[in-house]
Amino acid sequence: MDQTLYFVLLLIALCSVSECVQRQYHFINVNKTWTEAQRFCRENYTDLATADNINDMNELKKSVNDGGDQYVWIGLQRTGVDKWQWSSGEPALYLNWGTRQLNGGDEACALLRNGKWHDESCSHNHHFICNSSNSMNTGLVFVNEKKNWRDAQSFCRENHIDLVSVRNQNENQQIINDKQIPNDVWIGLFRDSWQWSDQSDSSFRDWASDEPNNHGGYENCAVISPNALGKWIDDPCSKQLPFVCHEDKLILITETLTWTEALRYCRQNYTDLVSVHSVQMQRRVMNVVKRASTEAVWLGLRHSCTVGLWFWVSGETVCYQNWAPGNGTGDEDCVSAVRSGAVQSGGDQRWISRPEHHKLNFICSRNED
Repeated sequence: MDQTLYFVLLLIALCSVSECVQRQYHFINVNKTWTEAQRFCRENYTDLATADNINDMNELKKSVNDGGDQYVWIGLQRTGVDKWQWSSGEPALYLNWGTRQLNGGDEACALLRNGKWHDESCSHNHHFICNSSNSMNTGLVFVNEKKNWRDAQSFCRENHIDLVSVRNQNENQQIINDKQIPNDVWIGLFRDSWQWSDQSDSSFRDWASDEPNNHGGYENCAVISPNALGKWIDDPCSKQLPFVCHEDKLILITETLTWTEALRYCRQNYTDLVSVHSVQMQRRVMNVVKRASTEAVWLGLRHSCTVGLWFWVSGETVCYQNWAPGNGTGDEDCVSAVRSGAVQSGGDQRWISRPEHHKLNFICSRNED
């Protein structure tokens, strides 16, 4: 068999997305206020703990296991500014509201009705749609039970992945075209005013039932509650509690180096230039690159002129892709310069192809030990 064809087939066979934990959690069994805990974490690690998804929460709770039945601070705090976001943790970039919506009040969850989105009280009961990796065709699972939004979210997380995210018009139309789905169904969009300490865009929430309730009007910080089986409740930030810090596995280096120099720097000081092998990893990269001083930031992505393919220098295959239009083709200029991959630090933060001698900021990753 031709060697190039064999290499291509091998990459296809190996192409599977693996999600590694990109934060390490550290339980600090010392009682501090939320602000004091935040300061301690920023001085000694990265920040108070952030969670992007249920896998992060499982890792975070493992770090607390030796702490016994204690209430524990995490890095979520009320800001007073509401915004709409997806239950899965994805930012709400595509919006499809019906007329006369977004009137405020307690209508903080989204319903799909007649092809448009309607804000509704989260306490109402409706059918709902989950995202699932086991669905053969669409990735959608219609649940023919009526629940309030929080209970629907819990059901989807326990039995599938999460309440459905509708990220573009095609996905919205896909739901409309499914004849088994009735007119009024919950989707995974909700509104709240909570923000992570590290300014992460993550909209993942894991509140206990009937939380947050802001009892007394001053419960502005989030804790893990042992009485709610590790779910979150809101509490006054002045309480003295133990806490969890996180240490990022992605490090933005604001020196400007060529791609080869950046690779050498990461391997000498950390583990490698970062590989972006999933949507979750891309979101973490997007949070990191916002602080960059160059218009793009090097990734561990390299083009091989021999086989006409892109590859990660860490050895992972390029399965997930996020190229800007006109970039990432196998038809790269192999005469003037070797091409390497970078992520835009502004705009929609897509990947772009650049000559390796350009000088940019870059992202290193460190191992999980």
